[in-house]
Amino acid sequence: MAATDATPKFQNRDFRPVPQPPDFHPEVVVSAHDGLRFWQFMIAGSIAGSVEHMAMFPVDTLKTHMQAMGSCPIKSVALGQALRSILKSDGPSGLYRGIGAMGLGAGPAHAVYFSVYEVCKKFFSGGNPNNSAAHAVSGVCATVASDAVFTPMDMVKQRLQLTNSPYKGVLDCVRRVMKEEGLRAFYASYRTTVIMNAPFTAVHFATYEAAKRGLREVSPDSVNDEGWVVHATAGAVAGALAAAVTTPLDVVKTQLQCQGVCGCDRFKTGSMRDVFRTIIEKDGYRGLMRGWMPRMLFHAPAAAICWSTYEASKSFFEELNSNSADRVVT
Repeated sequence: MAATDATPKFQNRDFRPVPQPPDFHPEVVVSAHDGLRFWQFMIAGSIAGSVEHMAMFPVDTLKTHMQAMGSCPIKSVALGQALRSILKSDGPSGLYRGIGAMGLGAGPAHAVYFSVYEVCKKFFSGGNPNNSAAHAVSGVCATVASDAVFTPMDMVKQRLQLTNSPYKGVLDCVRRVMKEEGLRAFYASYRTTVIMNAPFTAVHFATYEAAKRGLREVSPDSVNDEGWVVHATAGAVAGALAAAVTTPLDVVKTQLQCQGVCGCDRFKTGSMRDVFRTIIEKDGYRGLMRGWMPRMLFHAPAAAICWSTYEASKSFFEELNSNSADRVVT
């Protein structure tokens, strides 16, 4: 009886349900930031980067073979011929040469990449999660920082990927390059890598955030149920587009990192202009698009894997933080 008498006290007309029109759809609200700690962004990014690159490594090996020029790489840009050439000379294991260097570089680099991106996105967005310019600028800041970590191991990885590579493994490559060419060789392509990855990342992040927002608006009622599909689809679109736009710069980067190995050209100045000129003289303008197909085949699924893994890791940490906060309150 007491409970029945108390009920009217909590009846407030401000809390009565408001009838909605039949065509009403709830607005998808995206938080400006996920509320994770800095180290959680780093772990999520490290996991995502490692899974992405390990899963797609054979395709990356094909791309490296097609982009390198000289006596060691094949002359044709055909994807099938590149695969047959590698299998004939090194067998299936040839597709995974250099994966150790990738493992050492991808985790730390992506930890820096995503943590810097999230911090910059929070700073530049000004509380507006739909700010595409903020996403692009944040992506550029992230790639400048992460490339400083990844470039040395990427150079080692690409030299090991070449057919008949003179190096026995990661440590042998690091030791010999340091002895014969010095520390500068590890960063010979850093400037080119940053110049390539800056527009790549700007296009990638802006496209990803826009595609993710668009996909969520198509079916706002099932956002939570199909979250991984949204992240994977948006990531694949963003990765493919960014890869296609920046292929010429990726060819230049491969040339600089593989110069002097297995008969590949060595450049006197190491400038981008010198490399561009050499490529055009030897193979015409089409040479600048060497490896565009495996590059897109790499980045589309790689970005889908990376973003879905990253968002899944973030969701895990968000739930972990929520549970910790609940325990503190109780």
